[in-house]
Amino acid sequence: MTGKAVIISAPSGAGKTTIVKHLLGIRELKLAFSVSACTRPAREGEKDGLDYFFLEVSSFKSMIDEGAFVEWEEVYKNSYYGTLKSEVDRIWKMGHHVLFDVDAMGGINLKSKFGENALSIFVMPPSIEILKHRLEARGTESEEKIRNRINKAVLEIKFAGKFDVTLINDDLATTLREAEKLVTGYLKNRS
Repeated sequence: MTGKAVIISAPSGAGKTTIVKHLLGIRELKLAFSVSACTRPAREGEKDGLDYFFLEVSSFKSMIDEGAFVEWEEVYKNSYYGTLKSEVDRIWKMGHHVLFDVDAMGGINLKSKFGENALSIFVMPPSIEILKHRLEARGTESEEKIRNRINKAVLEIKFAGKFDVTLINDDLATTLREAEKLVTGYLKNRS
């Protein structure tokens, strides 16, 4: 069974999770969130199986060998993220469209797998300075981790052209309306 997919990608701190939550709240879209697997520790308030499937590195590598992932990536050394085939199948069996919240490389990989059955949206921060401020305001990561995320963001932004659409998240309310309009239009035209 196959269905449609919506891929939201952005550098960390650009607003993709906020956009994803907004889209999930629109029942008419029939979107369901694809829970990714990762090897990082859970942050405060995160729940296994709801926010991510939190796996040990050895388990993640075994699942790679078993072909359990649609796509996966070693984002940082021994820090893996991936999309489980079982998650996509679960959502399609429910009669919903899959909604992905992934980094840029994950988004590019997913778009290449799903082709015309996916809409890929890259959420761009207004500037690297604003992105850095947003990451610092979270208060969840060390200066070194923020520096790593900024360096990765600079690289990821170069891939924005590989997505179907780029949204600049300068004003959140406007960005949410635009994302809703894009996704609604895509799903209606692809039905």
